[in-house]
This record gives sequence, structure tokens and C-alpha cells, in this order.
Amino acid sequence: MLSTLAQEETDIFESAAGTDPAVLFGAAYRSFAGPVHGYLKARGVDDPEAVTQDVFLAFYPKISGLTGGLQGARSLIFSIAHARMVDYYRRLERRPQLSPYDPQHDGRTTPSAEDHAVELTGGAADMLAGLSEEHQEVLALRVVADLSIEQVAAIMGKSTGAIKQLQRRALQNLKAQTLTRNQANHE
Repeated sequence: MLSTLAQEETDIFESAAGTDPAVLFGAAYRSFAGPVHGYLKARGVDDPEAVTQDVFLAFYPKISGLTGGLQGARSLIFSIAHARMVDYYRRLERRPQLSPYDPQHDGRTTPSAEDHAVELTGGAADMLAGLSEEHQEVLALRVVADLSIEQVAAIMGKSTGAIKQLQRRALQNLKAQTLTRNQANHE
């Protein structure tokens, strides 16, 4: 036998004609939110609460055309839930499978991109230390922040031509410093 609340929900859907959509929605939510959540959870959806809410958001605009009483609502809601579950698994299939980088299991004989990045990052401060403030700033904004010449010009309050010259001179100075360091290391 149906509980009093369940019987009230059934009565609401059986006499749905002319009923306020918000009343029907409330009755549907009370009747089916738990089962929909359980269905999605049993099917392995990571966030069944969010998908349950999505199901009912998709259900609401369809209330006015609902037929079949409580069973019609159940069929529609679970059809939507099934479609959302299928969408969830399709998104998972399209998502690339990521695995963490473990240097202990890296069998390559040449240094990885990660190793190069660490070396460059560690030495970047030393390399820039020998440059003027303006040269450091222009290289940091252009190379590290990956900003356009126009953006750097706006930030530094200079013309684009001035930024191009600053960058060219900064790179020349950086190259000269690197050559000097390499010669000193080889002696």
C-alpha cells in the first residue's frame, strides 16, 4: 500500500490538467529525486547529486506536455537520467587518460622536457641578474609571461618600437653573458 505522501503525489499527477507546473515539479522531485540519485550512483556517475539536479532541470520545461500521470513522469524522468548517464560516459571516453610523471620509472637516456624546464628555471634568475632592470622586465614580460609586444609596451609605458629595441638588446646582452660564462667554465 502506498504511503499517504506517495498517494498524494499520485493524485497530483492523475489530475495534472490545469495544475501549476511548480506543484507538479515539486511532486516529481519528492517522488523521484532519491531513486534517480540512486540510479546514477549505482551506474558509477562521479557526481550523482549534480547530475540529478541536471535531470530535474531538463524535466521542468517538459512538464506542460506530460501525459500518463505518475508513471508518465517516472518514464520521462528516468529517460532523462539515462541520457545524462550516457552523456557522462561519453565525456569520460573523450577525456584523455592522464598518468603522473614518475622520474624513477623514466627509462629515457636523454633528459626529459621536465628536466630541461627545471634547469632553465633554476638558472633563469642567474641569467637575468646580469641584465639591467628594463632588460629583465622586457624579457620577463615577453618570454615568461608570453605577452605581445603591444601588451608589454602598454605595461611599460613605451612604444612598440622601443620594446622591440629593448628586447633585441636584452637578448644580445644575455647571449654575451652566456658566452662569457661558457668560456669561463671551459677554462
